[in-house]
Amino acid sequence: MSTQLNTNKPAAKRFNIKSLLINNSVPLLFLVVCIAGVFISGLPLRFILNEIIVRLARNMFLVLALIIPVIAGMGLNFALVIGAMAGQIGLVFIKIVDVGGLPGFILAIAFSTPFALLFGYGTGKLLNKTKGREMITSLILGFFANGLYQLVFLVFIGTIIPVKNPEIVLSGGIGLKNALDLKFMQYAIDKIFKINFMGIVIPVVPILLIALLCYFLRFIVRTKLGQDFRALGQDIHVAKVSGINTDKVRVIAITISITIAAWGQIIFIQNIGTLNTYASHEQVGMFAIAALLIGGASVTKAKMSNAIIGTILFHTMFIISPIAGNKLFGDAQIGEFFRTFISYGVIGMSLVLHAWQKHMNAKNHEL
Repeated sequence: MSTQLNTNKPAAKRFNIKSLLINNSVPLLFLVVCIAGVFISGLPLRFILNEIIVRLARNMFLVLALIIPVIAGMGLNFALVIGAMAGQIGLVFIKIVDVGGLPGFILAIAFSTPFALLFGYGTGKLLNKTKGREMITSLILGFFANGLYQLVFLVFIGTIIPVKNPEIVLSGGIGLKNALDLKFMQYAIDKIFKINFMGIVIPVVPILLIALLCYFLRFIVRTKLGQDFRALGQDIHVAKVSGINTDKVRVIAITISITIAAWGQIIFIQNIGTLNTYASHEQVGMFAIAALLIGGASVTKAKMSNAIIGTILFHTMFIISPIAGNKLFGDAQIGEFFRTFISYGVIGMSLVLHAWQKHMNAKNHEL
């Protein structure tokens, strides 16, 4: 009997290690890629850590905005771009009224939030009409919303919406310029309080805001509403039979996601200091989704740890890939292409690896 027990224990241990590797295959793969890229690029570790902290502080809100819809069974919210547009409406407003610094940041949040809530409600209503196809619907909806956004800021500004400021309006008096200078509110929250630890600068306020958002998400998931989200994520039909107003809960999930994305875009732009009026929002959804997937999330399961790990790994690749590509191929242009390839390729690769992971888990359950 004792011999039999001893032979079983190592087998169980091997199975657990194998299961651990399979379940974390995506972040482990990109961790290896990042480590290799760091050595190839030859960039100083202090520089890389400083860049990671900066990118973490300005991008985390956008990645965390994806979690609630995934929990609610709505997949990856490509309509995140609509939330980014709402945030940019707030930024355009503070530029028009010329309020900068921390008051301008707060005013941008306040002005954009009603738009984000309205856009979130409309998006949720539309996604309720396309159950089971939320990801492709939200992707196409983002393109449609981008057309309306351009119509407003290219045609309505200076005609229906009276704006006469030559600093932001095109020379013809109609439409906003391609780029708006927001130096008057750059680092509005970043510069409030910083810690310099051995040459590594940590912007405390953005990190605290991220921590508050994580606490909010953790809190809401533990409430009755959060349990409804989970019920929908497990089986929407069972949730409906259980008496949950599934349509209402889905609208709330998307509205929360888009509102957080609007705030995240404002945090992002206040760090950059320049608003590319017609392009700053376009890649928001793709980059946030890539980061979440790299962190080990999937279209049906996502946690805050996935968002944090994925953002660190994704933006580490963003930092090192141009230099690493240049050193490998000896051409700076190829280095830039390498970064673009990494940015778009990670989504497809992550989805393939997650499909393989799902297949391996199913195979192990059969055994």
